Amino acid sequence: QVQLAESGGGTVQAGGSLRLSCVASGYAGTFVRMGWFRQAPGKEREGVAAIYLGTSFPNYADSVKGRFTIARDNEKNTMSLQMTSLKPEDTAMYYCAAARSGGGPSFWAGGYDYWGQGTQVTVSS
Repeated sequence: QVQLAESGGGTVQAGGSLRLSCVASGYAGTFVRMGWFRQAPGKEREGVAAIYLGTSFPNYADSVKGRFTIARDNEKNTMSLQMTSLKPEDTAMYYCAAARSGGGPSFWAGGYDYWGQGTQVTVSS
């Protein structure tokens, strides 16, 4: 059974930083795509950052470009999201997602096969 587990969420003041981690277990292969999504209360889930196997060009939402950095370890099927200069509007539940197949660092949620339970990020003003 494949499981994704996020960690690293918490409460931070605006301008602060957090680092989220995602660890996958139960999967023998390498995910072709991994991504971070977030969902704030009353809002739709949105893609934040995604990274494709073998690429040096991750995909970032415009709202986080220059502030967030995604990284992954292909051999270990782990992923991280370094978040800096956090803003109150970054407050949301953050989810890790992984895909067995497909192309590109997509934000299409339907293209991901596995999801974590989420980790809460709260940014106070």
